[in-house]
Amino acid sequence: MKSFYQSVIFKDMKEEEIETCLTELRATEKAYKKDEMILMAGDTTERFGLVLEGSVTIESNDIWGNRTILSHVGNRQFFAETYALLEDETLLVDVRANENCRILFFRIGSLKSLRSSNELWAMKFICNMLEISAHKNVVLSGRSFHISPRTIRERILSYLNTVSLRKHSTEFDIPFDRQQLADYLNVDRSALSNELSKLQREGVISCRKNHFELLSH
Repeated sequence: MKSFYQSVIFKDMKEEEIETCLTELRATEKAYKKDEMILMAGDTTERFGLVLEGSVTIESNDIWGNRTILSHVGNRQFFAETYALLEDETLLVDVRANENCRILFFRIGSLKSLRSSNELWAMKFICNMLEISAHKNVVLSGRSFHISPRTIRERILSYLNTVSLRKHSTEFDIPFDRQQLADYLNVDRSALSNELSKLQREGVISCRKNHFELLSH
């Protein structure tokens, strides 16, 4: 059994059901280099992707060169399923390779043609997509908590506290480098670095690159 069969999208599906799913949805694999664009704002797509290796970022890039990172999509996670389901909906975001990665794409059209059938694999797949969508809503709403505070300090601590809760640990790695974290929190990189240094001096956190520890007084 292939490792990506353990993805939540295939939850409760037998191996033969997964293989039928891959065939019916015309699954195809493609490799991308770091920083290569996978999907671009302004386009439409009938495909959604499963990250097999590496990671991607979901970004908002405007014509003036400003970038906001909306989310990070890691191994065995999905992207663009909402746009694929809506077919003619124009993408408002870019999907970029955060590092060298491999993506497995699914074409949603075949699934939509089966929605009135009793194909068990299709029913399971749709239920799993609903679960994934719900989880993403939680993640995106979480980001709104991080960018709503006025100060950079509050934004940093809000984000780190959320990661700590999800990891069930006060020591963890985050998926962003400094520039990406600044883009995610919608702050200036230099100001972010200055505030992180200040938090370290005050004994609130300890950090090195993308590794953080929250310190209690």
